[in-house]
Amino acid sequence: MKNLKIITITLLATILVSCNSEKPKEDTKSTAKMVSENQIETNTDPLASCSPRILERNAESGLILLTETQKTKLSEKLKKLNPDLPIVGLLMYDDVLTTELTAPMDVFTKLTKEGKQLFNVITIAETYDFIVSEEGLKMFPDYTLENAPKLDILIVPSAYDMSLQVKNKNLVDFIKSQNNNTEYTVSNCAGATLIGESGIADGKKIVTWIGGGEDLQKNYPNLKVQDDGNISYMEDGKFLSSNGNLASYISSLELLEKLSSKEHREFVESYLYLDRLQNWKK
Repeated sequence: MKNLKIITITLLATILVSCNSEKPKEDTKSTAKMVSENQIETNTDPLASCSPRILERNAESGLILLTETQKTKLSEKLKKLNPDLPIVGLLMYDDVLTTELTAPMDVFTKLTKEGKQLFNVITIAETYDFIVSEEGLKMFPDYTLENAPKLDILIVPSAYDMSLQVKNKNLVDFIKSQNNNTEYTVSNCAGATLIGESGIADGKKIVTWIGGGEDLQKNYPNLKVQDDGNISYMEDGKFLSSNGNLASYISSLELLEKLSSKEHREFVESYLYLDRLQNWKK
């Protein structure tokens, strides 16, 4: 009798384990189907997208792209803006360098000593999908190219490979259009290639990543490309540019001082402990 009970319990346990082991397979198939359906729905033309590899990365990271219904809901719940403050817009696309987004966000989101907000800061991508940075950080945009407001400041960051971004007509047209509104247009690192492709800074001085100036000048001869080996930051009229990465703090802080005051810039620098970084020795 005792042996019969043991056999019965063992049999039940085997059945339960078998049932549980089958469910993940069904879920996996379902997930794969959803990704496939969304791929057809949102990314039919890889070269027309800022993020052609996002599907592959999402699959690897366990993420699923949004459906059109979800995107519609998001577009109805946009990030609220203070209508009395200038809008700083940061472009985002797949493989963007993280620091070229976090640097201007660091600088322009800081309140004054009195706790006063000075700017609206938003991120903008081609669609409402996850953006994966070069370093693997997953981010989600506040606005898209279609519903973004008129910007007072446009910041164009870079990826190590900008070939897909340069081919993206939607992105280039957005930069052209927003430049008609902006008081300042900023490029960091290889973001200068998008500025060159758009033609908005023809005849203006610009600097790019260290070692990238020769190709930038060759591809966009109407730009006045500066010596990136010796120049980290350049300003020509409304166009500001930097070498990128941590040098993006230079362009952001220089612009911050123009839009506020030297005192506020110094306050933000102290808030970020930049003096510690500049004076650090092991």
